[in-house]
Amino acid sequence: MTLWSRRSVLSTLAAAAASAAARPAASQPGYPSRPVKMIVPWPPGGITDVTGRILAQRLGVELGQPTVVENRPGAAGTIGHAVAAQAEPDGYTVLLATNSTYAMAPHLFEKLPYDSSKAFAPVGLVIRSPQVFCCNPSLPVKTFAEFLPYVRARQPDGVVFESSGPGSSSHLATELLMAMAGFRMLHVPYRGGGPAVQALVSGEVACGFVDAVVALPIAEGGKIRMLGVSTTERMPLAPDVPTIAESGVPGFESSTDVALMVPTGTPSEIVARLSSALLATLADDHVRALLIKQGAIISGGSPEQFVGYMVKENAKWGDVIRARGIRMQ
Repeated sequence: MTLWSRRSVLSTLAAAAASAAARPAASQPGYPSRPVKMIVPWPPGGITDVTGRILAQRLGVELGQPTVVENRPGAAGTIGHAVAAQAEPDGYTVLLATNSTYAMAPHLFEKLPYDSSKAFAPVGLVIRSPQVFCCNPSLPVKTFAEFLPYVRARQPDGVVFESSGPGSSSHLATELLMAMAGFRMLHVPYRGGGPAVQALVSGEVACGFVDAVVALPIAEGGKIRMLGVSTTERMPLAPDVPTIAESGVPGFESSTDVALMVPTGTPSEIVARLSSALLATLADDHVRALLIKQGAIISGGSPEQFVGYMVKENAKWGDVIRARGIRMQ
């Protein structure tokens, strides 16, 4: 398997980022002259789709042309990435990527239909979404601290957990949790966050990680119960829900991270134009309110800043995948 090395990521992405910053966006006033397509590599209903649709409307205003979301799900997000990698590098196709693909997939697959370290240039990190470990209300537990003895008494397969697909961030977060907390559950993967949440709501599965942007409104309706938060700090929108780290698994931390990318070869002035439009979009009060209301941590930042973050995520999840022996075909 070919894995990203720190040197290959830094050399490839830093060069693209530096090039993008070298010339101002105004140097190509004709871009864009037609709608921009945003590929979301997951089905409707999950965090990437929700975030993409919030961004698209305002991003279109900033660019002066509509931004149209196109869902291309499958294979832990790699199908959508392959479509984006093959697109013309002209700024009219952008990719809303998650760490499940840019930091996890290179370690999961023996072979990808694109070169992970060279196919894309960064525009910027968009959001980080805490994941919330949730259960169906039928489970006789109220907190993650209560869940631990419940699941340990029923391992290895007496409790079923959902994920948005094999190798997805929700799957790997659960693998990390089981490794750190010392228990086992039965995994049932679905084709995306939307179907996985529906399985949790219906009681088809008992528990699983749900991105905060999706979990909060569903929990408010009483259809799922939030047991613990994946980040090291509690969520301001749900301060009564303890973190997993404070509930019996010290040091546990995970999140779903969403970033904007373009095919490598996209002209530097277009990357700079997209970066400027993204930062303006994330600074918009209405966009911020929508994202914050759903639990997202707004990131932003330059293409160069995203490079170092990507390297860190790649190393972290590569260690988890190797230690758990997880492989995808």
